[in-house]
Amino acid sequence: MNALKIKKGSSRKSAYDLRDPNADIVETHTLAVIVDNEPGVLARVIGLFSGRGYNIDSLTVAEVDHTGHQSRITIVTGGTPAVIEQIKAQLGRIVPVHRVHDLTVEGQSVERELALMKVAGAGEKRVEALRLADIFRANAVDSTLESFVFEITGTPEKIDAFADLMRPLGLVEIARTGVAALSRGAT
Repeated sequence: MNALKIKKGSSRKSAYDLRDPNADIVETHTLAVIVDNEPGVLARVIGLFSGRGYNIDSLTVAEVDHTGHQSRITIVTGGTPAVIEQIKAQLGRIVPVHRVHDLTVEGQSVERELALMKVAGAGEKRVEALRLADIFRANAVDSTLESFVFEITGTPEKIDAFADLMRPLGLVEIARTGVAALSRGAT
């Protein structure tokens, strides 16, 4: 029987290491959950996440069917593939939940977020803030002699990038809606 010798500090793995190499990969998923629009449903959904230690990165809720009294909860969360499957299964077992769609795995989707950003500054910083807002297609929805409030819509990455550029120019406050998402195509 030949023994495999591995030098100390080598990056080779042992043949006896049976752990799944993908087990620690954390993925971000966007889930669309159709629920009855009734008191306590959102609390039950959030309770599922908090009770099991899952994090919610983004959460939006609105009624989407007035006659059927149904709401759509859009949740952006992260976890290993096994955790994501567990979240979807547990969401599907909550009584007022009608459907759970994982937009991340069901195909391409469109995701947008709205943000309002207050930027205070004077002189060149004020001019630069307006120039960057134009590049990012952000609208100035309020203006005083000391500050602007910009409205920007786009992907979460676009909003993050705009905020990063506004910080040195006097970013004071941000309000974000969270992600709204729909799958692409006819279905």
